[in-house]
Amino acid sequence: MADINITQAHNLDPAQARAAAEQVAERIAKEFDLACHWQGDTLKFGRSGVEGTLTLADSAAHMNIKLGFLMGAFKSAIEGKVAEKMRTVFAAA
Repeated sequence: MADINITQAHNLDPAQARAAAEQVAERIAKEFDLACHWQGDTLKFGRSGVEGTLTLADSAAHMNIKLGFLMGAFKSAIEGKVAEKMRTVFAAA
């Protein structure tokens, strides 16, 4: 399994941070056909071969993605797309 861990700092209030997380989730859910749901301040997502979380903290968002064997081949591309989307939406303060 390949792991992707991304931490993105932000200056958003809790409602803005949650809205930003929703934007990230919407993008990756659509692009990678993932199911998403909130559990407290953690957005969980997954499908066969991919599972992960996006956890909101006061000043940062933490993304953890576990890729199965087949999806692991695309780790660099997935990590780049997710990191860019997180930078974009969490910097919009």
